[in-house]
Amino acid sequence: MNTETDEPVMEKTGAESAGGQNKCPKCGATDISLNINKGLLRCNFCRHEFEPEKAIDPETDLSKLEGTIVGSGAQDIIADTNDVLTFKCSSCAAEVVIDTSQVTQARCHWCRNTLSLQQQIPNGAVPDVVLPFNIKKEEAKDNIEKFVGKRKFYAHPQFKKEFNAENVMGVYLPYMVVDVNAHSMLVGQGEHEVRRYTVGTGKDRKTYYDADLYDVEREFDIVVEGLTVESSADKRSNKASHKTNNIINSIMPFDTENSVKWNANYLKGYTSEKRDTNVEQLKGLVNTQTKDIARYKTNETLTNYDRGVCWSKEEMEVKGEQWKAAYLPVWLYSYHQKTKNLLHYVAVNARTKETMGSVPIHFPKLLGVSAIVEVIGIILMLITWPFLLTEDGYSYSLFFLTLGFIYYGWIYTKYRNKGARHYHEKETKATMDNLRKKDVFVKKRTKLRNSKIAGVNNTSVKGSSF
Repeated sequence: MNTETDEPVMEKTGAESAGGQNKCPKCGATDISLNINKGLLRCNFCRHEFEPEKAIDPETDLSKLEGTIVGSGAQDIIADTNDVLTFKCSSCAAEVVIDTSQVTQARCHWCRNTLSLQQQIPNGAVPDVVLPFNIKKEEAKDNIEKFVGKRKFYAHPQFKKEFNAENVMGVYLPYMVVDVNAHSMLVGQGEHEVRRYTVGTGKDRKTYYDADLYDVEREFDIVVEGLTVESSADKRSNKASHKTNNIINSIMPFDTENSVKWNANYLKGYTSEKRDTNVEQLKGLVNTQTKDIARYKTNETLTNYDRGVCWSKEEMEVKGEQWKAAYLPVWLYSYHQKTKNLLHYVAVNARTKETMGSVPIHFPKLLGVSAIVEVIGIILMLITWPFLLTEDGYSYSLFFLTLGFIYYGWIYTKYRNKGARHYHEKETKATMDNLRKKDVFVKKRTKLRNSKIAGVNNTSVKGSSF
């Protein structure tokens, strides 16, 4: 079954209780908040605590997933939806206006009854599921201070002056969580090294490889569980030169299997951002990332091919997929570097404490120290030149000439973390089943110059946004 040709099935996930939210099962009050220590909902009237309703049934067999199922919170956003809505208080019958583009919960100004969306308005503000915060602000603050503290030496003076971890904010960011049931087939060639040897002397020394070439095929069913992609176009953009978006991406994965059904009570004390991307706009990215996951999963069966595999054909038939809009929790510190018009983020995963960030660099200081390191490298080269000289007149001490450049690159990487990202190909839960392997010897290849097979791509990634 190809889900692209089938009409998606809408799965209703909106709150069924009166007022669009859970009431206290003991006293019926609507003033409910999250006890972050226990992960329980707490009635602020009678102090009763109760378990939230899990969104994911652990007994669900995703290998039987067919067609496209879309949660009602993930339905297409209607651009002309009126964000300003009027709600009738279920307690005193007063009419209260809520701007759903800004908030999803408010209080009746007459009786203080808590109001929230009674139904999922197709404006991207209300998801299917929520993953509650379980990391306190103090813990997030400590993590951010430790992260920045290790980078204070080359941090920009203005940043050091203005940095205050107390400004960290708890925010629910919008994501799509996707389960995929698919059938994958890969066809290509792989090589196994049988011999490595050196021929010649001096400058004419050359390393050669002998290898066995095989035709390789892998066919299998694969279930990808909880593939998570940003559903905010702004945060997903890899071309945003004025924002360090990759930092937020890098703190994934989240334990989405512990998500609970949407309930506006979880948003108390935190901010949230609306989703602005529909399922169709994300399907291409999800399909590509699913292929990445399948390709990496296949590597478990390719241990004999130490020179790699070049896949010439990759096919994937999606038999079923399930989409849910989710709010996932992040502690976020931001700093605007005005001189470069660059917004730096330090982010903490509010479930796992995974922390990553970008710190503004004081480049004059970094360049100065790198120059000193380069001078030391030149001195070391001159001192060690006679001791590292080869028969053909080459000295390995030339390596010391690169010390200043290596140091500069290392510090820049440590502070900016431009390459940080979520490794969806390795960190997403996936199960392979019904594997069919085919390995056919083709021929022996001798005197190869490259250490890897030409066109090796079994460890390539195509679906990264960053």
